[in-house]
Amino acid sequence: MGNPLGVKRDFSALERRRLRAAVLLEKGIHEAEVARRVGVHRQSVNRWKQALEKLGRTGLKKAGRAGRKPLVSAAKLRTIEADLERGPQALGYETGLWTTQRVAELIEERFGVRYTAEHVGSLLRRLGWSCQRPIGQALERDR
Repeated sequence: MGNPLGVKRDFSALERRRLRAAVLLEKGIHEAEVARRVGVHRQSVNRWKQALEKLGRTGLKKAGRAGRKPLVSAAKLRTIEADLERGPQALGYETGLWTTQRVAELIEERFGVRYTAEHVGSLLRRLGWSCQRPIGQALERDR
């Protein structure tokens, strides 16, 4: 069900499809034929027809974004990113290594929002940060 991972829904295209179906319905074409022509299930066309009858074409306009609204706004994420750029040692950590757990703690401390380390990883990727692992070098190596 749903979209494959990473595939964004084109809300404008979905709206155009609903409006194309509205034109066909207004011409008196049967729901099943409209469904075939626009490539959807007949039940979808039935819902669209009901919305068209109740609200007109405005009932078929796009709803906007899908899903839950983020708990931390984009502006707040930019402040987190500024903290990340300063480095973990500037914020009191012993080592210079950011971990997703540390970033999760930082977000919770700053904004009172608790994220899992996995979700923090996806937030960081969205901000353009990638996983960096320090190079393990022996202390006895030649300099």
